[in-house]
Amino acid sequence: MGIEITFFLAPDDDTAAATRRTGPGRAFTSLDCRDFYPDDAVVEWEAYFDAPSEDLPALDRLHAREWPRYVAPIVNDGTGVFAVPGKLTRTLADAGPDELRACAARWAERLRITDGDDMTDDDPPTVLEGVARLAGTASDSGGALRLYCWHH
Repeated sequence: MGIEITFFLAPDDDTAAATRRTGPGRAFTSLDCRDFYPDDAVVEWEAYFDAPSEDLPALDRLHAREWPRYVAPIVNDGTGVFAVPGKLTRTLADAGPDELRACAARWAERLRITDGDDMTDDDPPTVLEGVARLAGTASDSGGALRLYCWHH
């Protein structure tokens, strides 16, 4: 797959969009991960928190959900930056360890089904816990920081 992903905190859309060319780098508090479609993941995480269940939602139901808002639209090389929805940011910030583990288990199952052997080498629970920590920092900032995702 070869997708580089960085979830990061920035003060506003313009600052986040300016990272499109080179990525957020060390100037931003961030979490690096690889080899999954981050906009798909964000939609899926939000769906899981909206409707906790043991069952995976049908793909057509996931694809019908609202997708993240891109602050730097995807260009020909696949690079783009999107804002993680505020509702999901708050949900992740407030989620307890059991809720994060349950969401990560469902997400990992979807990755296994859709990507098989090409599934990310990252540990899904570790990724989700890291994004949740960033979400907590954003929530605690009183609006000074927002959660974004850069991918290439």
